Amino acid sequence: MKYEIVIGLEVHAQLKTQTKIFCSCSTEFGRPANENTCPICLGMPGVLPVLNKQAVDFAIKACLATCCQVNSHNQFDRKNYFYPDLPKGYQITQLDLPIGEHGHINIEVDGKKKCVGVTRIHMEEDAGKLIHGENMDSPGKSYVDLNRTGTPLIEIVSEPDLRSPEEAREYLTQLKAILEYTEVSDCNMEEGSLRCDANISLRPVGQKEFGTRTELKNLNSFRFVQKAIEYEVERQTQILEQGDKVIQETRLYDSDKGVTRSMRSKEEAHDYRYFPEPDLVRLMIAPEEIEKIRKTIPELPEQKRQRFVTEHEIPEYDAGVLTSSLALANYYEECIALLAQPKIISNWVMGDLLRELKNDDREIENCPLTPEALTDLLKLIEKGTISGKMAKTVFEEMYQS
Repeated sequence: MKYEIVIGLEVHAQLKTQTKIFCSCSTEFGRPANENTCPICLGMPGVLPVLNKQAVDFAIKACLATCCQVNSHNQFDRKNYFYPDLPKGYQITQLDLPIGEHGHINIEVDGKKKCVGVTRIHMEEDAGKLIHGENMDSPGKSYVDLNRTGTPLIEIVSEPDLRSPEEAREYLTQLKAILEYTEVSDCNMEEGSLRCDANISLRPVGQKEFGTRTELKNLNSFRFVQKAIEYEVERQTQILEQGDKVIQETRLYDSDKGVTRSMRSKEEAHDYRYFPEPDLVRLMIAPEEIEKIRKTIPELPEQKRQRFVTEHEIPEYDAGVLTSSLALANYYEECIALLAQPKIISNWVMGDLLRELKNDDREIENCPLTPEALTDLLKLIEKGTISGKMAKTVFEEMYQS
């Protein structure tokens, strides 16, 4: 290629607290519209926010799991903008003094390992949600659901270290696994618990200066992230090949048509007028509090992957697939506890089981086949009761019925 791709990702993850970040309203998903609200998260005059300690603990845990330095001095700031789903007219976030900085996440693509920097992790509150009338038999109207308003978020900002759509997808896969393993977020993309913005630019190979970037907003699946970046790289390449300049702008991805569309240009960008949040004092985190939380961090995906290779003697590729989610890793280890055939179980889980789950668009948590059922089938092969070929047919019937 004449051009080098430069990608940085901003990931918003909802923290798995039972209540919101500044009030005691429930964060339960799927409640009737505007039920999980109170004067504080609705931004009524005279109300005061109170910080949720569990949200801070989860944010610290996420920082430690991504090798970030946890800052002992934190400050909340007001980010001012006007939108129907933001009742206060501002969002409480962190600007200059975030909770964590200078971390990294290790990835591997096509056999090449890479360390991707994490610039910062900061805490903030989520906005509400607009439901457009086409979804409610009311064309031309939009409805505001403020149940999500005030749900605690962390935003994880990567360094511009990613050089391909495949690397971007792998980075997201590893980050999602870390958040799931530490249980700070459920990472349910369908419910909006994990959302991604991508910054993409091109520069001639060998050039140090970055090219003009575009930002893709609110990508809500790994596949869409990869497809959107692929399209944007092709679009920017064509512009540069024609001798034109890429315009700095924010774009949205149309998943139905597989294209990105302009949302606003740099000239239309918001002036957020940040200033320190006057209703919240600075957050001071004691070193002993950080160490206390560090002790609660479980075995992380990279550690589990290495253990699977050494302890179960399976290939690194198998271990990478099997540890891509905590639920899948647990399923695999439950099978091994019932039948000490790590490689055979790995083949069946990675092949037949994941194929059927993908066809049904199911996650491993909703798998109709228990570890006991799968290992009972494999024991029949081991005893010679049925052949491997017969077992494939039996497996399909077991999965369906």
